[in-house]
Amino acid sequence: MNASSSASDALRAALAGLLDGLPTTRAAQAVDRLIASYRGTTPTDAPVLRDRSDVVAYAAYRMPATFEAVREALGALRDAAPDWVPATHTDVGGGTGAATWAVADVWEAEAPRTAVLDWAEPALALGRELAAASGIPELRAADWRRARIGAALTLDPADLVTVSYVLKELTPADRTALVAEAARAARAVVVVEPGTPDGYERIIAARDQLIGAGFTVAAPCPHSAACPIVPGSDWCHFAARVSRSSLHRRVKGGSLAYEDEKYAYIAAVRLPVAPVAPVAPVAPVTPAPARVVRRPQIRKGQVLLELCTADEGLARQTVTKRHGDHYKAARDAHWGDPWPPAP
Repeated sequence: MNASSSASDALRAALAGLLDGLPTTRAAQAVDRLIASYRGTTPTDAPVLRDRSDVVAYAAYRMPATFEAVREALGALRDAAPDWVPATHTDVGGGTGAATWAVADVWEAEAPRTAVLDWAEPALALGRELAAASGIPELRAADWRRARIGAALTLDPADLVTVSYVLKELTPADRTALVAEAARAARAVVVVEPGTPDGYERIIAARDQLIGAGFTVAAPCPHSAACPIVPGSDWCHFAARVSRSSLHRRVKGGSLAYEDEKYAYIAAVRLPVAPVAPVAPVAPVTPAPARVVRRPQIRKGQVLLELCTADEGLARQTVTKRHGDHYKAARDAHWGDPWPPAP
């Protein structure tokens, strides 16, 4: 089965099979409790997902959105380093494995060997179950391990380490330790957090830490210099469109067939000095010259683009019909896209 065209469909099918027959009221109650936990301001020192009912509710509530957000972040990394394919991947705090599904989708049939680490055994058990139902060999072969996510965590060397929607659950000291350990173990690190002001603050802290450890930013930033956003004035985030199943709409109390998952992320790589076995060196990255950081505003005969640029920081560009092909590209541009488009 080709992961590039099947992973999202396989995930929906696996979740549908898992949730078939689940009492909606019970699932909704569990979702409400999880929302309260994830939206709280106090980091936890114990797993949020306590038992199978919590994990099933989480899968219905969060897994499709996490998959889409991480897939877009990984896609930006792949675009910046198109000649590099990770052979090994560690999904830190992976829970039911949404990031692992996203990795299998982005790198298609060349998906890496993956280890999923989490401290909640019910989440790992469900992740194994969903992977077994996927029909995708790379997911079925994943290694699911119980591990305490925090300062004491030691990671095996890996080409790629993903840390998605994890930092909020940790104390500040554990966040710093985890990012440092990811930087030590990996050639490429992708961190994804909710697209909120505090999520952006955690991403900026991770970004600064990775750059300090010798990493180069691959995405979303077009540079590895200081973020041009004035602290407290705004925050950098993006949106991923998530299709909802009918059961997903019932559990979340929504009527639309889709929702937009707001997320913030950083993808950074350690430029190769010499190959270090068993970790493959990362090919030199080419960040986008600029990135669209707000929804394009389409006016009559023109498109207004809010950009983060390598040389000018935050800038607005007006693209009109006289710009020819760029005008058509601007009309088709989405929030989060690189600019200008590749030839």
